[in-house]
Amino acid sequence: MKLENAVVLITGAKRGLGLAFAREALARGAKKVYAAARNPESVTLPGVVPMKLDVTRAEDAVALAKLAGDVTVVVNNAGIATMGAFLTEGSVEASRRHFETNVIGVLQVSQAFAPVLAKNGGGALLNVLSVASFVNSPPLSTYAASKAAAWSVTKGLRTELAGQKTQVLGLHVGFVDTDLVREVTAPKSDPAVVVARAFDALEAGQSEVFADDFSLAVKRGLSSEHAPYLGARR
Repeated sequence: MKLENAVVLITGAKRGLGLAFAREALARGAKKVYAAARNPESVTLPGVVPMKLDVTRAEDAVALAKLAGDVTVVVNNAGIATMGAFLTEGSVEASRRHFETNVIGVLQVSQAFAPVLAKNGGGALLNVLSVASFVNSPPLSTYAASKAAAWSVTKGLRTELAGQKTQVLGLHVGFVDTDLVREVTAPKSDPAVVVARAFDALEAGQSEVFADDFSLAVKRGLSSEHAPYLGARR
């Protein structure tokens, strides 16, 4: 799926990785970039079309699909991440919040735009996932569970949308240097580098991309006897 002359919708586009996606889409010659956010007035990047979208509201996704009927690429980027382990107080509520945005949000936007993509020749979905899709440990337990579920949704969508020739790409990456993880002291990737690798994979027709050294190392280790997802094993 080429970005040149594409019409791209990016959720959570006002800052961080979403803003980087919008910049790169414009740089690669996208004909139009819809930058979606809960408050469209917060979108200030020149050259994009600000649009209102709260991914947790199905009616927002349906309304946006009616307004943006020319979309050929959907980037499901909107997401939340808060610290918390499963056995700490408030973990059930935190899990609900993560799943509402990171899983149900992706599903609602994908459902709303699948017919649009079909009408426009198939196009593509790019879902922003995480290395946490494979590895779960405190303090990101509830977040990781939601990203594992989002990965499963991505795989299911890939199968369901194959008949309409929609490419579905899952992006796995570790910490990215954005406001979302500003409190994290671990090494972080440059958002521009992550986005460039994601769009390179999209244009190459791939189904998954591991955008940093950490996610690549986790992928390589998945089939080993002491796979990374067994991290707490002794």
